Amino acid sequence: MSNQTIVKELYSLFAAGNVPAALALFDPAIEWQECKGMPFVKDNGIYTGVDAVVANVFMQLPVYFDGFNIDIAELLDAGEKVVMVGYYRGINKATGNPFKANATHVWTLKNEKLVHFFQAVDTAVINS
Repeated sequence: MSNQTIVKELYSLFAAGNVPAALALFDPAIEWQECKGMPFVKDNGIYTGVDAVVANVFMQLPVYFDGFNIDIAELLDAGEKVVMVGYYRGINKATGNPFKANATHVWTLKNEKLVHFFQAVDTAVINS
């Protein structure tokens, strides 16, 4: 299976609500780099391991946002890296404002597992 296919499957699984199957695509020691501007990031935004990602990122999304989702515009295959270009959409619970923020993800894969995640997102739009 190509790395691009694995990442496409990951987003499909999350969209369908099948979080356990999505998490099974992660390497147990995944390194996750979340933007410091996200409202729930309290430290440097770097989390190691599936449990840390779940607790510090995925479990925080419904606390801070209603209707959070990702619209994928492109998935670019760059060998061991796959880049998602798209948008985050939702409603910021603190402000009540809806948002559509530019977002880019860079995934690194090894042996058909996701080993690293890098996020670039327009947090000013999300936090407005």
